[in-house]
Amino acid sequence: MLDRDAYFRRWAELHGGYDPGASAMSRSWLSVVYAVARRCGGVPPLAVTVAGLAAAIAVPLLAHPRTAGLLIAASLTAVLSGFLDSLDGAVAVVRGRDTRLGYVLDSVADRLADSAYVVALWLLGAPGWLCVVAGGAAALQEYVRARAGAAGMREIGVVTVFERPTRVILAAVTALASAAVTGSADFLATVAAIVWLVLAGIGLIQVLLAVRRLT
Repeated sequence: MLDRDAYFRRWAELHGGYDPGASAMSRSWLSVVYAVARRCGGVPPLAVTVAGLAAAIAVPLLAHPRTAGLLIAASLTAVLSGFLDSLDGAVAVVRGRDTRLGYVLDSVADRLADSAYVVALWLLGAPGWLCVVAGGAAALQEYVRARAGAAGMREIGVVTVFERPTRVILAAVTALASAAVTGSADFLATVAAIVWLVLAGIGLIQVLLAVRRLT
């Protein structure tokens, strides 16, 4: 079983060389995830991935704009899905079970989870066209990153303003705010969709600039 420093090194290798100790927030978050992963025993990483995806899919199912209890549950479920998304990779690395297939499946689960969060915004009242454009912008950011990796740019370790944790937080905060002010769920969801689109656009530019520096 890997110790924490070895886990950090392996995590950096799998994330384009990005140093997990570059910020106190990322270091603290990954330390918590590592501690939990060590205690997961024989839990298969794929099972954690599936559980995280199931939690993400539950978010739009709970996103009822006029039911505060369900909206609070949607917010907590979004946070849970984000934690499980980090945990599956940690379990795989700590147990020495990280594989290329697992990496692909985790990426697919991430994109499906992103779509679930956008659907939740739509169900809360954000315009459908805005949700489609916002979701497409986030997907385009990840597509460019994936193509850069396929082209051999393994060192593309840029962390943008709109990574998975930011998307989880945006979905969770929107659901929680909508629970507090149920009559304004549509307005809050629309604002969240606009923020999603803007941040996704900035993230895309950041990735493209990183690719440009490497070519």
